[in-house]
Amino acid sequence: FKNTLFKLRPNIEITLDEFMMYCFDPGFNSLCFDILKFTEEEMEYQLTTWNEYVKNNVPAFYTGFERIIQRQKEEGGLVCVVSHSYSENINRDYLENCSLAPDMIFGWERCEEERKPNPYPLQEIMRKYDLKPNELIMIDDLKPGFDMAKSCNVDFASAGWSHTNSLIIEFMKKNCDYYFNKVEELEKFLFE
Repeated sequence: FKNTLFKLRPNIEITLDEFMMYCFDPGFNSLCFDILKFTEEEMEYQLTTWNEYVKNNVPAFYTGFERIIQRQKEEGGLVCVVSHSYSENINRDYLENCSLAPDMIFGWERCEEERKPNPYPLQEIMRKYDLKPNELIMIDDLKPGFDMAKSCNVDFASAGWSHTNSLIIEFMKKNCDYYFNKVEELEKFLFE
């Protein structure tokens, strides 16, 4: 994103902390269209640049997170991913880090109404697997995931191990059903 910003808005600098705050609220789309005033063509450039980077760089999962995913599947659970990444990259990343693919993926290639924070992904997961809201838990690190979970009455667990911004931490601790500072805390909560 820094490379895109440097090319499209060379007079604007955004720190990682500021970027995370914008992604937290109002969200990535609003950052691009409402704050940075990207045109559709500029957004397409941003997506192409980002996708080229992601295609060639597999992110490592937080230590221990792959164990949670594997254990969830071993114990008969589902793993569904709702992300601002493309499905093909998410699938590759889970195969690389966890040696398994998610049961369902709702990626960036979907129309805006089918991406978080909209409720569609959770509604579709519940429909497909005949689940009720109290049979799911949404785990995410930012407000769009929180908003999506709350709109469906699904419990929300904040992945606090990724937070560095005190405003995000404060909001998540105050508003989420669960807040975990460490991956190990989430694992203990889910399986013990």
